[in-house]
Amino acid sequence: MKKWILALFSAAAAFGATPTPAQEKEVMAVMDAWIQATAKQDVAGLGRILHDELWYSHSAATFQTKVEVIKDIQEGRGPVGIELSDTRVRIYGDMAHVKSMAIIRNRPRNPGQPAANPGSANAPGRANMGPSPLLVVHVLVKGPRGWQLVSRQATRPTPPPAAAQ
Repeated sequence: MKKWILALFSAAAAFGATPTPAQEKEVMAVMDAWIQATAKQDVAGLGRILHDELWYSHSAATFQTKVEVIKDIQEGRGPVGIELSDTRVRIYGDMAHVKSMAIIRNRPRNPGQPAANPGSANAPGRANMGPSPLLVVHVLVKGPRGWQLVSRQATRPTPPPAAAQ
């Protein structure tokens, strides 16, 4: 059994991963549309881009569904900007894996407005923070509605070790 599993993963690595320039452009166009829809609070755009079975995990280990992400955007709790860098795209059939460094510029909260989620960068006690650098992995699937974001996981980068004295 272990041999079959190893063979399956080896075959997936051999017959996928590196996208063609056209595939990468198509996936990154969806990523850009997600960034624009999020920053502009475009609920209809997010409704098209986010898969109905979305798993959206924040760097503080909180989790949201598509309905919760859109609700936060409707209530003005999403970021005002997202910048991706060091992006790598891998494609395995109808699944794309996008790994990036991200800078999230959070929307300032009004006094008394609850945060998007308790662990987010705009949570109580962390209101109006500056940009948040994150390591982010997005997973998109291609179906009848085109490429859609089905999963997102963000983590805070580990700070470099302190210099020895």
